[in-house]
Amino acid sequence: MEIVQSPLTWVFIAALITAVATGLGAVPFFFARGFSPKFLGSANALAAGLMIAASFNLMAEGVAEDATMTSLGVLIGLVFIVLSAMFLERHEDIQFAHIDKLEGRKMLLIVAVMTVHSFTEGIGVGVSFGRSESFGSLISAAIALHNIPEGLAISLVMVPRGVSALRAMGWSIFSSLPQPLMAIPAFLFVETFSQYLPAGLGFAGGAMIWMAVSEILPDAAKDVSWNRIAIIVVISLIGMILFQDLLS
Repeated sequence: MEIVQSPLTWVFIAALITAVATGLGAVPFFFARGFSPKFLGSANALAAGLMIAASFNLMAEGVAEDATMTSLGVLIGLVFIVLSAMFLERHEDIQFAHIDKLEGRKMLLIVAVMTVHSFTEGIGVGVSFGRSESFGSLISAAIALHNIPEGLAISLVMVPRGVSALRAMGWSIFSSLPQPLMAIPAFLFVETFSQYLPAGLGFAGGAMIWMAVSEILPDAAKDVSWNRIAIIVVISLIGMILFQDLLS
């Protein structure tokens, strides 16, 4: 007897796959042993470059739909992440993964930023399925592939600071769990969610750019020169541009 899946089931499964794909970014660290200060600085620069590239890609998608809403989203994202950082600074007792408080705060911020960003990707999956099943499957595959370097960015910040590769993989997947959670309502109420998607894309982009520039790049500068940082950031930007071109 043939089992017929409902459209909602397919939407949820597709979005869940995109979330699990984020964990693949941690795979290289299962084979890495030991991290020198130079590697840590270079890893921070690479993570920042990947985040900046992803941010501009998100904002470009938003501007294509509504520049004003996207700009408003960027501003709200900036305010959100600044207030979040201030909150964590005032509550020094908050720890993350049993890491030093200062380092734990940075990792908690990046996971929070990536998690917020995942809400917009989940909406994107649901909206795309609202147009057609084939289009939704295509967008889901593209987001799943795009999530791998995002998981790498999270792992690049976490693993060199003492978090195991397995836990980094878990946190990477956790940061993308809003995707299957948001895909269903976005699919059911596609017209409503479509209106606010540009603002969500801008929100995620603004928050990630702040995180990269304010937290990660200064950390990188403690271990390697700004010249090396600039080179790594530019190379990572080029890599993400080429990667995005392959997905289009």
